[in-house]
Amino acid sequence: MTVRGEVNLSRVGELFADRARSRILMALHSGKELPASTLASEAGISRSTASSHLRKLHEGGMIAVTEYGRNRYYRLASAQVAEVIEKLSELASEEPIRSLREGTKAAQLSLARTCYDHLAGRLGVSVMQSMLRQELLCGGDGTYHRLKSQADRPASAGRDHDYRLTPAGDDFIGSLGVKLVPGNRPLIRYCIDWTEQNHHLAGKLGRGLFECFLEQGWVAQRQSSRALKITPRGSEALLQHFGIDLLA
Repeated sequence: MTVRGEVNLSRVGELFADRARSRILMALHSGKELPASTLASEAGISRSTASSHLRKLHEGGMIAVTEYGRNRYYRLASAQVAEVIEKLSELASEEPIRSLREGTKAAQLSLARTCYDHLAGRLGVSVMQSMLRQELLCGGDGTYHRLKSQADRPASAGRDHDYRLTPAGDDFIGSLGVKLVPGNRPLIRYCIDWTEQNHHLAGKLGRGLFECFLEQGWVAQRQSSRALKITPRGSEALLQHFGIDLLA
């Protein structure tokens, strides 16, 4: 029998405590692979300082690195790390908005963003609620009931409900051209959205829908941000397939 030592939370806490490292992690929470130069710019630090922070985050198991020839690109190490960041975002105090630019960025994140590799914000929540209304999904109502919740908590992966794709839902995602990545990951998971406080889709289906939206040109990723831009083509598609108009 293996005897495990005491869990050292302080070591993990130190990785998040530094402002520059937290900005690097938030930039990577977009689900993108980014080079050190971009992460340095996002954190407002020099390239050499960023390299030091990236080394600590890599050694701490928070990020992974892939080499493409001479170039190194960084990403979050796992969906579990992304979930921790989302939860800490809920617990952390919000920075006061001091400029029009900051206000615009906050509004963009609230409207449409990524939660690691799936849709979040009003867009993600509205898509899931539409699929429930159309009976493409079953197993819950898409709503976070704070007083009735057992294991569900805001900004975390949900556990109280067992959502399933209906036969009509299977036909629907096929008609959209959604591709599901092979593997052991559950087909459907959900998160309690940080800003909307309701459910958005995760799991293979959540990722597949996000990638479909990107490939169809319905959304576009904003540079060095989790925020997504809903394109004119996307507005038409959302109204046609999901009956939602987020830009009205």
